Amino acid sequence: MEAGTAGTMVGVGLGIFVLYVVLSGLIVGALARWALPGPDPMGWLPTIGFGLAGSFLGGLLGRLIHLPGWFGLIASVAGAALLIWFFRRRKAAPTTPEKIIN
Repeated sequence: MEAGTAGTMVGVGLGIFVLYVVLSGLIVGALARWALPGPDPMGWLPTIGFGLAGSFLGGLLGRLIHLPGWFGLIASVAGAALLIWFFRRRKAAPTTPEKIIN
């Protein structure tokens, strides 16, 4: 095997891994957004971000409480839905009006 071929194989493998991570984040984020009621004007980049963060959170909690491996998708979607709900609620928190002193 030539030296250039090994580097190319590593680069292709890394590219496929990144594509897999992005697609899984998009799928988990989309399922989480679908599970939550109400309008959600969020683009695809935040959807991927919430999907990745939810997968991390769900996987971490699943490992801590020793859930079986097949439960990973459910835990990932639940984690992403929890994050979306939290940030949607935080963003829409009402502010208290300032008192006008005469």
